[in-house]
Formats: sequence, structure tokens, C-alpha cells
Amino acid sequence: MSATESHLSIAAPKAASSFRDQPIAVWATAFACVVGFMSIGLVDPILTAIAAGLHASASQVSLLFTSYFFVTSIMMLITGFVSSRLGSRITLLIGAALIIVFAALAGTSQSVAELIGFRAGWGLGNAFFVVTALSVLVAVTRGGTGKAVLIYEAAIGLGLSGGPLVGALLGAQSWRYPFFGTATLMGIGFVSILLFLPKLPKPDKKIAISAPIRALGHPGLFTVSLASFFYFFAFFTVLAFAPFVLDLSAYAVGGIFFGWGVLLAIFSVFVAPRVDARFGILPVISICLVLLAAMLIAMGVGSKLVVAVCVILSGAVMGVCNTLFTELALEVSDVPRPVASAGYNFLRWFAGVIAPFAVPHLAEAFGVLPAFSVAAVAALLAPVVMGLRRASIAPAMHEASAAPDAPQASIIIAVDGSDRDGRVIEQAIALAQSSAISSVTALHVRMREVVEGEEAALESEEKAKRILANASSKLAAGGLEVNELLLDAPAGQAARRAIDHALAAGARHLMLGAPHAHEIEDLLHGSFALTAEALIHTMKDGPSVFFAY
Repeated sequence: MSATESHLSIAAPKAASSFRDQPIAVWATAFACVVGFMSIGLVDPILTAIAAGLHASASQVSLLFTSYFFVTSIMMLITGFVSSRLGSRITLLIGAALIIVFAALAGTSQSVAELIGFRAGWGLGNAFFVVTALSVLVAVTRGGTGKAVLIYEAAIGLGLSGGPLVGALLGAQSWRYPFFGTATLMGIGFVSILLFLPKLPKPDKKIAISAPIRALGHPGLFTVSLASFFYFFAFFTVLAFAPFVLDLSAYAVGGIFFGWGVLLAIFSVFVAPRVDARFGILPVISICLVLLAAMLIAMGVGSKLVVAVCVILSGAVMGVCNTLFTELALEVSDVPRPVASAGYNFLRWFAGVIAPFAVPHLAEAFGVLPAFSVAAVAALLAPVVMGLRRASIAPAMHEASAAPDAPQASIIIAVDGSDRDGRVIEQAIALAQSSAISSVTALHVRMREVVEGEEAALESEEKAKRILANASSKLAAGGLEVNELLLDAPAGQAARRAIDHALAAGARHLMLGAPHAHEIEDLLHGSFALTAEALIHTMKDGPSVFFAY
């Protein structure tokens, strides 16, 4: 490490336009997203009512999940091929139309076999819809990708938590009503999208139909996807089997899974990036899955109250795991992210094919505790797989994040394009002149938000380069020689990457831009400055920290 005193100045993102100041197309798409995500938990409160109404066993009714996710997982391999040729608007409308048709048909089912078949068609529609919704929101939302991501996250949260409530409220009258209700709501969404969503350009690059399967040939992506399969086996055990163990009214089950959905949304959006930044991905995932395994065992031996509490609390650990598994999958290889996402989603959703089928059969043959125990073992296998194959996922850990040819730097200035950059640059120039330092490094972290199997960059590469160029020109005007460095990172890892680079470049003293409040990006992933300060304080010989106001 250099003996020369060094500083890292971190500024804050620029405030954007009002969150509510959005085109109708944004709210139409967001509403339809809510309805689309409702379908995952919609049937939980009515599983026992369906079994009674159609004279079916628990294992037969659980096939509603199996058929739905079988089609969804297979379509993950195809939707990129289709949407890259038809465009996101048409793909979105096709998905919404399929949901309307098959949700309505599901409500008319006269046998459990018919209902299982219609749920498969519903899964086809949801696959088309969900994989294109985020890209549509990014394209039409005012104020940048951060706002689009927040709207999408809000839609997911409302859908996951609201689905069980809608299922309970309508299902208390008849198990058929939630299906008719979903068809009606998505019909409203379809018409709104048709009327208000403008034509969007097709992607520049077309995705080959075999690309997602070939992507799974990458050792790291396969490792993360396989681990996520084991985790989602436990996930779907809670979702598809716990309602039968609870054996409560539709209202009670709906309320329990509403609590599960609320915690899932809160922890995936607000908690996961923060614990990722503070502790790292693998330790957090491992702890969460040990906790999940313990909850599953408790469900196998505990009373209905214990099962209910564990179901609700499991939403918290699942929210964290969902986000961090996605981050790992999209960071671990050089495969284009839409292709990596498709391969990863295929394998993780395939757990939704097997678990709802296998676990009820295990319970019928051996009892509830062995069934939950198998799911607990699956949860523990996920971190074991990643631990045994850690070398294959090392690129996603970024344990040496600085470029091998990164220059030693006495002063590193991290800029973000906000108005605060001016103050940071002024202080950097003054410091350099007083310390007789002639060269500095301007650093910018281009951040990405991770959301439910997808990822969205908060700014384009061109904008990131402009931010660095503007900072460089101001520093050069102050008589300094400037090196530019652009880092690419998920939001939860952004501060860690910047600090790792500062350490590799020989920084001893880090001056952070003052923490900023009320920014949408900070609401999502926490303050860059505060995270960096917390990380540095955990380092035995880390650089000292100063805030620059």
C-alpha cells in the first residue's frame, strides 16, 4: 500500500422528477404486473376448497402448481426467442390474453384434470407476460431506470401479497371466483395496455432458441442455477404444501400468506441489497437457508400456530434469497444477461414442477415431518453445492475487483453525475495542490438493480462514460492528470467494489460524499456512503474515512 495519503470522494445521485409524474402506460403495465404476480399465491387459500369441490386429494390439487410451473419453466427457454422477434409490447399483450382465457376457463373446470390443464395454459401466459414487463416499464417510465425498477418492485410486492387476499375474499364464496376475478382484472389490464402503451422498438439482437440451454453449460451459471433449484424446492414446499397442513379457512390461509408475501417483498427489495453490501452474498444465503431449513422442521413437528408463524417468517428469508440468487446468476458468467436469466429461471422454476408433486406424495406415504424434512435437506443442499463448486462462482464474488492494470492512485474521486460532483471535485483539486499530487483517478460505478429473476442497469454505458468525461475535464482544468475507471456492479456490491479498488490502488484515507436522503435509489439499496463507511470500519488495517459535505 502506498504511503502517500489518498482520498476517495463519493457523491450522491441526482434527484429526478416526481415519482407520480408518469404516463398512463406505466400505470397500465404496473397494474397488469400486479395481476400477473397475484397468480402465484392466488390458489393457496382455496386449495382445500378445490380438493373438496372436485373430490380430489391434496397431491392431485398440488398439481395446479406443477402444471403451471412446468409450462412456465419450459417457456423461459422460449420467451426470449419470441420477444426478441415480436417486440415487448406484442409479447406482453399475448401473455395477458392467454392469462385472461385460461384463468376464465379454470373457473369453469368440472374436474381436477381440467383445472390442472387450464393452469398450464395460465403458466404459458404468465411466462410471456412477466419476462417482458420490466423491459416495458424501463422503456416508458419517466425519471430513469431507478423509478421503473421501484414501480416493478412495488407491483411484485402487491401481487405476491395481494394474491392470497384476493383468493381468500373471493374463494370464501366459491373456489371458482378467484379465477374469474383474475380474468376480469387482467382484462382491464389488457385493454389499458392496448390503449395506452405505445409501440416499442424491437431489440437490436435476436436470441437463439437454444441460447439459454447452451448458457447453462457455463460452470458458474449451472452451479448457481442448480443451487437455486434446491432452494426453490423448499420454497414451493411452503407455497404448495403448507396450506394443507394448516387446514384452515380461506380467510385464515389468505391472511397467513398475505403476511408471507409482505415480508417477501420487503426483504427482497429493501433488505437484501443492504445485507449483501454489508456481509457478502454467500454468507447471507447460507445463513438464510439454514434458517429456512429450521423453519421447515418446525412446521413438521409444530402446531398449526407454529406452522402459520413459520410460513410468515419464511417470507423474509425467501425475499433475501430470491434477490441474491438472481444477482449471483446474472454476475457469474459473461453470458448476455437476458440469456443467463432465461437459463437460470428455467432451472429454478422447474423446482415448482417437482416439489408440489413430490412433497404431498411423501406426506401421504410417510407423514408430514418426513415431507418437510426432505424440503429442509434441499434447502441445505443449496449452499453445499455452491461451497463445493466455489471456484466456478468466484467471478461473481469479485474478491479481486480491481483491474490488474489499475494504476496506483494518490487520490481517487468517485463521481455519479449529480450536482454534488462539483463540490467533491473542488475538494479533490485543493487536496492535490496542497499535497503536491499531479495525477488522480476519477471512478464511477455503473449500478444495476436486481429484481425477481431480472436485472436492470440504472444508467446506460454511454451516460456512465459521459459522467466520467465531465469529471475528468473539470479535474484537468484544475491542472491534474486524470485516469478514468468505470466499474460495473449490482447496487448491493457497488460500495464494496469501489473500496476494493481503492485498496488495490493504495488508498489510505477515504473521503466519502455526505449521505443523501430521500433518493429513490437509496430507498432501494441503501446509501452508498454509509455502506462504504460501515465496510471500512470492519477492516483491520483499512483506510480512515472522512465525509465531504
